[in-house]
Amino acid sequence: MDNAYLQAVAEAFELPAPVARVEPLGNGNVNATYRVHLVGAQHGSTVLQRLNTSVFRQPRLVMANIEAVAAHVERRLAEGNPDPDGRAWRMPAVLRRRGSGEAWLEQGGEFWRMLSFLEATRSVEAIEGPEQAREIGAGLGLFHALIHDLPAEQLADTLEGFHITPAYLEHFRRVLAESKVERCERCSEAIAFVAEREHRAGVLEEARSAGRLQLRPIHGDPKINNLLLCERSGQAVALIDLDTVKPGLVHYDIGDCLRSACNPAGEETTDLDAVHFDLDLARAVLQGYLGVARGFLTPADLEAIPDAIALLPFELGLRFLTDHLAGDVYFRTERSGHNLDRALVQFRLAASVERQRDALQALVERL
Repeated sequence: MDNAYLQAVAEAFELPAPVARVEPLGNGNVNATYRVHLVGAQHGSTVLQRLNTSVFRQPRLVMANIEAVAAHVERRLAEGNPDPDGRAWRMPAVLRRRGSGEAWLEQGGEFWRMLSFLEATRSVEAIEGPEQAREIGAGLGLFHALIHDLPAEQLADTLEGFHITPAYLEHFRRVLAESKVERCERCSEAIAFVAEREHRAGVLEEARSAGRLQLRPIHGDPKINNLLLCERSGQAVALIDLDTVKPGLVHYDIGDCLRSACNPAGEETTDLDAVHFDLDLARAVLQGYLGVARGFLTPADLEAIPDAIALLPFELGLRFLTDHLAGDVYFRTERSGHNLDRALVQFRLAASVERQRDALQALVERL
């Protein structure tokens, strides 16, 4: 996107200094994200994002959710940090548009927002060792501990059906029935993988319907590169990309975090033989998570964790496969077959979890 245009959009917000330059930030699959460098080293930088309104159809409600969570976290931290290790948790601040007080800019059919950039932090695309894995788990656990008592009904469900695996399965079936033959032929192995496991798609939603699991506020997308680590201490200090915050099951967050943390090959690999679920990393992530979040989890919550870990790679693989069959209309792609490759990685990961299911169950029970 034209840099002069991006600079003009950035300067529509209340900034402490003029814009020096704007550059792309991160590798998200949905929104367009930029880092805005300000004049003067003391002013640092901010984050400018254009929300994908094809995905987030009610962007004002997205912003309301973000501000509700931020306000709740601020109150909870003022009352005392629930983290026994005292991590200095931070939340991105929402910047207002000049002259309006609104937390967004709508122009030309686009929806923009500005957040503070959390300096002296970093994210990782792949876990670098068990200590870092423990921090990733602790970061998610602290986020959950800070927001678990925010009434879920105070948040809008801005992504209806998000993380509802049976709904993804039904969508897959409809898309498959309408797909072009050549696309189906290229992914017969993946389609067969889904068919063999579709009976398990409802395991978490059935538990919720039966009253064993309860709705709470969740992040919705806690993959490891959304958790920020302090550059100096290595401790987890923030969970960003809060667009997907909504009422849900914490198990979707737990499963998604372990899905992204425990595959050393990463999500974008094409070397399927390198894909596996690392049980040692899972142990470290869960130690970190439960060390902070254990207090509000029920016995039923704990019992369902292995189900979540097995389900989430299957769910994401199903979504990638569906998008491939539909013609790559949701996730950003860089090449033909990109979403199919992503689906195969997730399915290989799901199969690895299945092979270690007994060991994973024993691990959760011990922890």
